[in-house]
Amino acid sequence: MILSTGLAVVVGGTMFCMLPAQQFPQLGNQSQQEREMQDRQLKEANKKRQQDIRDDTDKLFQLATDLKAAVDKSNENTLSLDVIRKAEEVEKLAKKVREKMKDAIGPGPHPEPAPAPVYPRPN
Repeated sequence: MILSTGLAVVVGGTMFCMLPAQQFPQLGNQSQQEREMQDRQLKEANKKRQQDIRDDTDKLFQLATDLKAAVDKSNENTLSLDVIRKAEEVEKLAKKVREKMKDAIGPGPHPEPAPAPVYPRPN
């Protein structure tokens, strides 16, 4: 999958985004200390992103639970504006969580090349 900001790679069910090279200077041009500092900053940014995803997911679960309770209280003839607003809020937060999951920060993993396919030889 190619994104406008880079390349997304799925490894073990987890999506990683590889950002364009110009956002990260070449490692050969950096000192060891600069590379370590950059690595720490990237790890911290991804840690914060992951915590934000957890927090938003908890909130999403609570909103979905509230939505279900509101729907259960309604009947076939009435659907309140409150239920519609709750559904819209769930949808908006779910999209936000999905986008955060796509936005890994830093260079992605170096995927192993796929093995070459083996074709049977004709006799």
